[in-house]
Amino acid sequence: MENKLEKARKIINDVDAQMAELFVRRMRAAEMVYEHKKQFGLPILDQARENAVIEKNTQLIEDELLKGYYIDFIKNVMSVSRAYQYRMQSGLKVAYSGVEGAFAHIAAGRIFPEGNRISCRDFQAAYDSVVNGENDVAVLPIENSYAGEVGQTIDLIFSGPLFINGIYELEIHQNLLGVADATVEDIKTVISHPQALSQCHDYIELRKFETVEDNNTALAARSVAKANDKSVGAIASAETAALYGLKVLEANINKSGENTTRFAVLSRVRADSAALSSSVLMFTVKHEAGSLANAISIIGKYGYNMTALRSRPLKKHSWQYYFYIEVDGSTDTEEGMRMLEELGKVCDKLKVAGTFAPHVEI
Repeated sequence: MENKLEKARKIINDVDAQMAELFVRRMRAAEMVYEHKKQFGLPILDQARENAVIEKNTQLIEDELLKGYYIDFIKNVMSVSRAYQYRMQSGLKVAYSGVEGAFAHIAAGRIFPEGNRISCRDFQAAYDSVVNGENDVAVLPIENSYAGEVGQTIDLIFSGPLFINGIYELEIHQNLLGVADATVEDIKTVISHPQALSQCHDYIELRKFETVEDNNTALAARSVAKANDKSVGAIASAETAALYGLKVLEANINKSGENTTRFAVLSRVRADSAALSSSVLMFTVKHEAGSLANAISIIGKYGYNMTALRSRPLKKHSWQYYFYIEVDGSTDTEEGMRMLEELGKVCDKLKVAGTFAPHVEI
């Protein structure tokens, strides 16, 4: 006669066999999810989606004691799924402007930790490499809390075919770097990007350093390492110091603790996801009195809160401008479609440049 232990083991074996089959089905679905995320330039981790799945599925468990164990179980399943997607991501080609150690290189690595980061000579080259299919996505800066918008990137988004499918915030910490045997007292000259030098102006004045400009902070660090001169330092990130064999002589020397750069992920297709709850609109208005006011009024009329409004000069038309606007909410709704239709009547050119999840720190 079958005892309880044998009966339990039989049930477990039967359930395990079913779970193995379901596991394979789930991982095949994870492959499909990854292909979607690759196409749209989305990161693998979508914490809001995972939280929603956990909350929904937990309601299927009636036994209160088992609910906590089920949460651990489903979290582990999701972790395995993410690990599998990260392995697939190793083939994702991520374009950025600059060299290893540049802040764009750091941002690209944090957004796509297993992606293959491809260095490009400038913003245009990174952007074009995605347009022509050489790379899958581009990670480019669009705004710095200290220095303002990055006009070149905004111009590329306005004039080109790529879409913003994510905006991520990277807190910038500038550090004084030197060769291995240098001290702060040895430094007489510092090299860095003009913006970094400006951010650290007070510190540079205090130390009475001479300054030399370079194309970016990582190149500055590389040149200091190559020169191997104790009197020359670089202003750059701690990650850059590790890359080029330098040491941090003094950390966090930028005068403002509020120094964050927003990076946009750009891809060839616009994403549509509930997690991407904000939209970017770009448009020109008719060259007549009240056109901009009319456009802004229409956006407000349909209940969209503007979180950013910037103007940029049109390259081929002196004293004419286009506008970049970020709004809370998706335009892929009935209200959004009506808003866009009405905006089209007062705008010469109108495009939904993309969607993103606001205030995602990396």
